[in-house]
Amino acid sequence: MQQNIRKARDVTLLDLVDACAREPLDTDVWRVARKGRDPLLGHASEGRWSDGQFDVLYTSLERETARAEVFARLSAQPVFPSKISFFAHRLRVRVERALRLSDDSSLSRLGVDVARYRERNYSKSQEIADVAYFLNYQAIVAASARSEGTNVVVFTDKIEPNALNLIESEKSPIDWRDYRADQRHKS
Repeated sequence: MQQNIRKARDVTLLDLVDACAREPLDTDVWRVARKGRDPLLGHASEGRWSDGQFDVLYTSLERETARAEVFARLSAQPVFPSKISFFAHRLRVRVERALRLSDDSSLSRLGVDVARYRERNYSKSQEIADVAYFLNYQAIVAASARSEGTNVVVFTDKIEPNALNLIESEKSPIDWRDYRADQRHKS
């Protein structure tokens, strides 16, 4: 049986993150989820702010940012999935301890190379998320690498049961062909 071996956390990074404010957050966010998936359900996925060791819920402050994030993930696959429907959902999130990293200086202070932030090298951001999770933060508010917006990554096992609420789900699925065409026109 293979065990996950966790390397020791960087003491300097622990101190830097621990010195950051633990800010309350009470706001609407957007999440894009495939048809049939509970939009409030996090999971242990590997991404920019999770190495797969704990459950996270990726959301965005803006609907367009949520769409851009999912489009980027789907576009990275060998074949863009054309038969799966995705829907946008507006949620309410309430946490007491969020780590705000929504500008270049806050990311840089924690060791992120902001010039390369849009690349898919997630090792530093995953390390920061691991430390934030260890220090009992409930969420990370961070600049999106896929758009000009802001993401809110919730550590779902660190929150109270009523911290996430579904406000609305859009009735029509996202049309990725139209989205792709809109993105080409913006370029």
